[in-house]
Amino acid sequence: MSKPLLIVESPTKVKTLKKYLGESYKVAATAGHIKDLPQKELGIDIENNFKAEYLNIKGKSKIIQELKSAATNSDTIYLAPDPDREGEAIAFHTAEILNKKGRKFYRVLIHELTKKGIAEALDNPTELNSDKYEAQQTRRTLDRLVGYQISPLLWRRVQGSLSAGRVQSVALKIICDREREIRAFIPEEYWTITAELLAENPPPFLAQLTKYKGKKLIIPNQEKASKILSDLKESDFVVDKISIKTLNKNPLPPFITSKLQQDAINRLKFSAKKTMSVAQQLYEGIEIGTGGPEGLITYMRTDSTRIAAEAANEALNLIKEKFGSEYAMKAPRFFQNKNKAQDAHEAIRPTSVFNTPGKVQPYLTPDQFKLYDLIWKRFVASQMSPAIIDQKSVSIKAGDYTFTVGGNTVKFQGFMALYSYNDDKSSDKDSDESENAEKVLDKDIQAMPELKEGMKLDAKKINPAQHFTKPPPRFSEASLVKELEENGIGRPSTYATILSTIRDKGYVDLVKRYFLPNELGFIVNDLLVTSFPEILDAAFTAQMENNLDNIETGTRKSLDVLNDFYTPFKDRLDHAVENMLNVKGVGLPTDLKCPICSKQLNIKMGKNGHFIACTGYPECSFSSNYTRDERGNIHIAENSVKSDLTPVKDCLKCGKPMVKKEGRYGEFLACTGYPKCKNTESINALEPTKSTDIQCPMPKCNGLIVEKKSRRGKLFYGCSNYPNCEFASWDKPVNKPCPKCGSTYLVEKDTKKDGLIIACQVKGCDYKKL
Repeated sequence: MSKPLLIVESPTKVKTLKKYLGESYKVAATAGHIKDLPQKELGIDIENNFKAEYLNIKGKSKIIQELKSAATNSDTIYLAPDPDREGEAIAFHTAEILNKKGRKFYRVLIHELTKKGIAEALDNPTELNSDKYEAQQTRRTLDRLVGYQISPLLWRRVQGSLSAGRVQSVALKIICDREREIRAFIPEEYWTITAELLAENPPPFLAQLTKYKGKKLIIPNQEKASKILSDLKESDFVVDKISIKTLNKNPLPPFITSKLQQDAINRLKFSAKKTMSVAQQLYEGIEIGTGGPEGLITYMRTDSTRIAAEAANEALNLIKEKFGSEYAMKAPRFFQNKNKAQDAHEAIRPTSVFNTPGKVQPYLTPDQFKLYDLIWKRFVASQMSPAIIDQKSVSIKAGDYTFTVGGNTVKFQGFMALYSYNDDKSSDKDSDESENAEKVLDKDIQAMPELKEGMKLDAKKINPAQHFTKPPPRFSEASLVKELEENGIGRPSTYATILSTIRDKGYVDLVKRYFLPNELGFIVNDLLVTSFPEILDAAFTAQMENNLDNIETGTRKSLDVLNDFYTPFKDRLDHAVENMLNVKGVGLPTDLKCPICSKQLNIKMGKNGHFIACTGYPECSFSSNYTRDERGNIHIAENSVKSDLTPVKDCLKCGKPMVKKEGRYGEFLACTGYPKCKNTESINALEPTKSTDIQCPMPKCNGLIVEKKSRRGKLFYGCSNYPNCEFASWDKPVNKPCPKCGSTYLVEKDTKKDGLIIACQVKGCDYKKL
């Protein structure tokens, strides 16, 4: 009887599966996708209902042959790539390659690589999910239509190797829009007033002025602050009201992909890409002393907060054992998903809570341990009792003014004994949010004396302070992932790729962990926003994601979605082909005038990047490097001018003036007769030449050998009749004839073998002398 064949996506999983399946199954891996659209052409037949041409991936021939060999005697094949859309596509393509009469294919969804998880998956095989496959194919087709038809426009109009993408370009726009918001921000002055107060008993404490005659007080300037200080000097400070509220603070749900990335970025300083790479390792299996690899977490690409009842009960048992029954919920706590289409997987959790971080730490790398510890704590905390917090607020009257002071006291830690929101010390304070109804503002707690309503207080000191409003912060990786998630842009499997792509293409820089769009990023963004406003619209992109979800659930047809998208897109594309600004040629307009001829300056792109140039070219060839200040204003670089129009010498080829220019290797001389005359010379040509009084050895030339310098400053010897005579030599000529052939072409040569020698350079003459 032939053994069934189980095919997974990752070779790493093979060892884990063999540990549990033994000899009852053959196990093989595709090592990712084995089919894809062609690399060098669109691969989509638009006129034929967007039919895609999928080819075997170059370099995968050996793997495909190994899969065919493994399947030779198997009538039953279980396809177990990752349980997401990409995995479904791999399953379909594998079935296409291995299909033969009488062979049966089953889809197996392994959500956790444990003995129990593998057994459950194999006991409950399904048919291949054509709706999920169609959703993946539609996304791939959309991305190909956008990327392969817009990117060539950028190559022609800006520079080669650039790319546009249906989702990555929206992320770039979000970053550019935020940067422009920051540049346009005008700080506004405001003041705060804090009183240092003393009750009958110490310690002194601080209270902040918040109201005037019962209404919120805003202090716009020093004049207003001074008047308030004058009023307060005549006022008594009296405790008006003390209120204490007890609040229950609930834990957050277990991680979904986006929240895991945000927390790992903020708490562990991982990148999104690194987070997903380490999570993949934990999912695929690690040797923890149980006789083979074992998956430590469930599948890590998920939008779902759903958890299995069995896992929740296991967590409750551990909580009772480690923390006490008061820390455990009476029944498992479950969390509601926002979208049914996102419920295909569980949340990210440990496959067994009894694999505690301390137990598995000896088997993990430092990065694996940090991420596992984060995932384990978040999941276990989700099944712990709420924290009970007393929120105390004291209002203090000073005439018509009200000061307030407050703080929170934790009465019962609950889940905070294991996992606190405040563990994150990052400046991205909004990177994580509670989905619970009650949100508690955690304030710094200062020591307070015993206070009673009606008690008089002594104002030891009143401190005014000037402040200015601040612009919105730039996006970090964590806050950008959050922004994409909240706007419905992309899906869990795409966030890390989006962030990597916009950096790899050179559109943004990561400065002190925050995204800063550079000039190339702004240029590309502005061209795309002008030519393809719908593609870069966040709401449009989010709706497209919903359409893909609807295809997966069977409520929309792929062809309808593609037709609805492509008809207006094609109109935009045709218009862009004719009208998109050519940054290489005309350039992007600015409001600056040329310092030479007063014509408009435009931003252009060259081989060495962006620069600013006169629109009067070729009559005026002024160009310059430039920088932008914090407001985005352009400044021509004083010490980095690309063209000085002052003639420095005459062109030896056409007689027109030559001017200094700056290129990849520094300054050089160029003829103003360009493009008719393309003569260039080294900047060293301006230095006076030194004659050697040696006759040029070239026939019919009466010139003398002179010392010259190359474009990079290296000494060489050339003819004074250049360009009519192009003789040149790195070796120093000797002013005497060759004893053997009589020519005047003797030179000094420094050789490795013989050291300094004198040798004849005439072909066929072998004279040399030490």
